[in-house]
Amino acid sequence: MNDWPDRRTGDRSERYGRGSASAQPEGARAMPHIQRRPAQPRTPQRPQVPPQSQGYDDRYQDGGYGNGPEPGYDSGYNTGQVYGSGSGGSDSRGGGGRRGGGDGGYVQGRPAPDWRRRIKLGALTLVVVVLAVSISTYFWADSKLKREVDLSKVIERPESGDGTNYLIVGSDSREGMSAEEKKRLRTGSAEGKRTDSMMILHDGSNGPTLISLPRDSNVEIPSFKGSESGKMFQGTGRQVKLNAAYAEDGPELLVRTVEFNTGLHIDHYVEIGFGGFAKIVDAIGGVELDIPKAFKDKKSGADFQAGKQTLNGEQSLAFVRTRYAFAGSDLDRTKNQQKFLAALASQTATPSTILNPFKLYPTMGAGLDTLIVDKDMSLWALGNMFFAMKGVTGGDGTSMNMPISGSVNGNLVWDKAKVKQLVQQLNNDEKVTVKGN
Repeated sequence: MNDWPDRRTGDRSERYGRGSASAQPEGARAMPHIQRRPAQPRTPQRPQVPPQSQGYDDRYQDGGYGNGPEPGYDSGYNTGQVYGSGSGGSDSRGGGGRRGGGDGGYVQGRPAPDWRRRIKLGALTLVVVVLAVSISTYFWADSKLKREVDLSKVIERPESGDGTNYLIVGSDSREGMSAEEKKRLRTGSAEGKRTDSMMILHDGSNGPTLISLPRDSNVEIPSFKGSESGKMFQGTGRQVKLNAAYAEDGPELLVRTVEFNTGLHIDHYVEIGFGGFAKIVDAIGGVELDIPKAFKDKKSGADFQAGKQTLNGEQSLAFVRTRYAFAGSDLDRTKNQQKFLAALASQTATPSTILNPFKLYPTMGAGLDTLIVDKDMSLWALGNMFFAMKGVTGGDGTSMNMPISGSVNGNLVWDKAKVKQLVQQLNNDEKVTVKGN
């Protein structure tokens, strides 16, 4: 029986498996032939691209399934395209191709990030931002300084020595304070302003030296030129309290009197009133102090227990103003003022304040709004003053009262010999060995 399909001829046993006796080579003989019906025309369809995970299917090779392409049929398939890796759509660095647009092609993948370049750009951006903020802060702070004191009006000045000398004045000015603030801070409502504390801060290579000048110091008012009128006033040898010089003709006469009675050249003048002092303390969140002995004073409003405690603006003002609660009166008060100002500077000139804009700007704003300085004062010099004040509490710093030899008419008399030695050491920027009261 013939087991070949219909329309098929030939003997399978003669053509496959056993060879043939025919002299004609087997490859030249006719192979069995299957008749096909004429191919029906069909609408060319675009083959579906297999997912990359399934690999390449060779059934798509010629637009069909092994029978060759239909006449006139274009599958649109690029036989040179490789999916996932290799040539024809792969990234030149070995990365896989990225699916393109609607044409079914692939485009080159995104390059790997250049982290070195990004870090450099980030660092550069940070530097630019820091510089911009620093410059804007500088001009903002510089515009707030009240340069109202003209030291060029001071006559017959001593020669400058080494280092820088600041005359720091705490006045009882109530400028800008409301009635409620005056009552709360117990400042009273007196018109004008007077000096409540006076200090000389020397900043030199042998460490800072802070010298308090008791306001009850007995001094001579020298010849001077009126700060407002420009009129010359000849000295008559009048002996007055030091704070009277400020009350008579303001900061210029005070500087003139200090220089005349000490022989020390004053380079810069800094003054702050009651209101500004309290606001600075509140802006930094208070000042921590260790009070060795409890004391109370009705006039200043002071009421302190012994031990470590944090003082707010109101308490701080009461602390530095108290004099009647101490046996040494003004001398003991100046010691408390030195102690407090050193603590204030130490807790203000810190990274936690300088690098924190939420503390820096309120602190600077509170201080600069009420700070009065000389016309030659720069922000740089002012900053040096604060850091020198901070250094007073360090190992190289010295704080003292002006040496006192006695009193006359209730006024404190300076020890002239010690004052002369002290001024000589400051002018030569030497280590201060003179002891004050």
